[in-house]
Amino acid sequence: MEKKSNSNRSSAIGGILFFLAGFIGSLIVGWIIFPMVLYSKQPQPLNFSHAIHMNPERVEGIEGDTEIDKCQFCHEFREDGTFVGIPRLSKCTECHDDPDSPLGETKEEKEFLKTYVAAEKEIPWLSYYRQPDCVYFPHIAHVLMGKLQCSVCHGNHGHLDKLPPFEQNRITKYSRNIWGKRISGFKKHSWDRMKMDDCAECHSKTGHEQNNACFVCHK
Repeated sequence: MEKKSNSNRSSAIGGILFFLAGFIGSLIVGWIIFPMVLYSKQPQPLNFSHAIHMNPERVEGIEGDTEIDKCQFCHEFREDGTFVGIPRLSKCTECHDDPDSPLGETKEEKEFLKTYVAAEKEIPWLSYYRQPDCVYFPHIAHVLMGKLQCSVCHGNHGHLDKLPPFEQNRITKYSRNIWGKRISGFKKHSWDRMKMDDCAECHSKTGHEQNNACFVCHK
């Protein structure tokens, strides 16, 4: 009986170890290896220091002290209310108008002046926050009418000195900033993800549940 009991105990321990090995292995594959395979990673064509450009002491023309005021200096609204998004070269050359005269000392600015300003060539920026084509997201409703700070959706992006690499889902072609950095779906901040559930959650918290209707965002 004692030998049989020891045998059963050994089998139980072996089963538990086998389960733990499989469970831990699955977590490693699903949460670490799979995202590495699923997402491609590439640098932006040029580094852009938001920290420098958000500093009114170093950039002439910024009016107002709020985050929205500073962001709108480059990411502005057109007269019809549509949002410019990533500025084109013409906006940059309002300040950087002479390819031979950098405004600062950074190598990135010198490269920008030589490669893009002198050649009148648009910078092929990779968009971290481009939503799927079926989604309608009006910045004017959220920023100008709703008075939301840019950081609610974009976090500290506007204060970074270095641009993070662009991560793209190899299957959907969407940015990882939209689908979330964590494959588990865990979200600590409002800007950790920009999926439909996150929009609906924000609408509900701010008393705009009516905007969760399908055709408000999906046109």
